Amino acid sequence: MQLPDRFSDIGVLRTKLQSIPAHEKQHGTPPATGGNWDWMTGSRDVTVEATVNGTPHTAEVPARTLLVHFLRDRLRLTGTHVGCDTTQCGACTVAMDGVAVKSCTVLAAQASGHEITTIEGLSGRGEGDGGGSGDDLHPIQRAFQQEHGLQCGYCTPGMVMAIRQLLADNPDPTEAEVRHGLNGNICRCTGYQNIVAAALAAAAHLREA
Repeated sequence: MQLPDRFSDIGVLRTKLQSIPAHEKQHGTPPATGGNWDWMTGSRDVTVEATVNGTPHTAEVPARTLLVHFLRDRLRLTGTHVGCDTTQCGACTVAMDGVAVKSCTVLAAQASGHEITTIEGLSGRGEGDGGGSGDDLHPIQRAFQQEHGLQCGYCTPGMVMAIRQLLADNPDPTEAEVRHGLNGNICRCTGYQNIVAAALAAAAHLREA
């Protein structure tokens, strides 16, 4: 079987691109496609309108932009970490309409019209603490501090957000239920014991609040 002439194919593609006016390459709209089209990446821009940590945001981003990159790169909310890009580690966990999601597998466009809470907004919202000034730690964050539930801290924001969901679903979990609930979050350095202790301590505090 004869393989295609890749150099010839590239030449044909270059000729086609050169025939497209410069303004169309940058802002052209392919047939049956709305929005600004990037001919180099094959992606069009979309408008994202989302409320993040209580503040409305509107931005134009490429349609393929992931929520985690929208939060980090456009809104500079870098507490949400990128760990694996394959939904394995949980470092990018945030809440969308109060439900924990891994933001490396959610498109920014899918978050449009929704309310997003990141680790930066957790204490500012005063959840579970009767309303806070923004300087107070959330009970889960405070429990991580008191129980020494972090070392390098890279996984901690995702762990905190995952535990928030865990305790919303089950306010009085057993140790086994906490461990099961954190299956989707990986920590490389603590051994999990103090993270579990922090989750149980936070649960006790929230029940008493």
